Amino acid sequence: MVKLAVVFPGQGAQYAGMGKDLAENFSEAMKVFDTANEALGYDIKKLCFEGPEEELVKTEITQPAILTMSLAAYKVLESKGIRPDVTAGLSLGEYCSLVISGALDFQDAVKLVAKRGRYMQETVPQGSGGMAAVMGLDREAVEEACREASDEGVVEPANINCPGQIVISGELKAIEKASILAKEKGAKRVVNLSVSAPFHCSLLQPAGDKLSADLEEIEFRHLNIPVISNVTGEYIRDESEIRNLLIRQVSSPVFWEDSVRLMLKDGVNMFIEVGPGKSLSGFIKKIDKNVDILNVEDMDSLNNTLKVLNL
Repeated sequence: MVKLAVVFPGQGAQYAGMGKDLAENFSEAMKVFDTANEALGYDIKKLCFEGPEEELVKTEITQPAILTMSLAAYKVLESKGIRPDVTAGLSLGEYCSLVISGALDFQDAVKLVAKRGRYMQETVPQGSGGMAAVMGLDREAVEEACREASDEGVVEPANINCPGQIVISGELKAIEKASILAKEKGAKRVVNLSVSAPFHCSLLQPAGDKLSADLEEIEFRHLNIPVISNVTGEYIRDESEIRNLLIRQVSSPVFWEDSVRLMLKDGVNMFIEVGPGKSLSGFIKKIDKNVDILNVEDMDSLNNTLKVLNL
């Protein structure tokens, strides 16, 4: 028996052209893009379908663009009768999970993540913070490297993606020192990431504080599908927790590996990554190479997924 998880990617997966062929073939997908245009007051559909890349990579554009494209792809799956037993998303992707669970309206979500992106970008001056992926080092050693480098400034584990890949985030000098220390502790390599801000570290707390005012305006509803939180790596127990978790999520590490392990422990044996790219599929494979993983981001991947599911 299949126990299915649908997972949604975060920032960095975007590309010009995403969602175009799905929207051209399925009215359900096109409707999501049109709804996003109306909610945002600008043409996010055109930016997703045509770019340009230099606009699409701006955080306040990237976040609503990925959310919209991911949920458009999910609507196609839903129209085929697919409903997950559990859902989780990486960072921004968690908003997609909350929408499909029924806890959050799509129109509210797309406006929220546009503001979230703007607050995150404004909080730390460009060029003063960054992120780096540490390869081949365990969690404890990465935490130790960050602690030892903290005399140079803020540096913290930000994304616990999978065994052998942990992203650190913070001030550039502190990242530089932590990277050297990580290599001394046995890291195979450390790769600086091309990002516009040091996401998921304490430097971003002011962005979470700003977002909290917007979240106060939102009414969260009952979760119809179980959702796993980035902040805890555990199930969200009820809607009363959501607001606080989303505020904390901005400046807290993302426990993606823990989230996947919880799903596996609870019997999930198939994952569908819905949205641009296949980054989460790669992480999940490193956590458990035997689990079935599919993805939906265009007509080819959709047709392959439907074929595997005999739909």
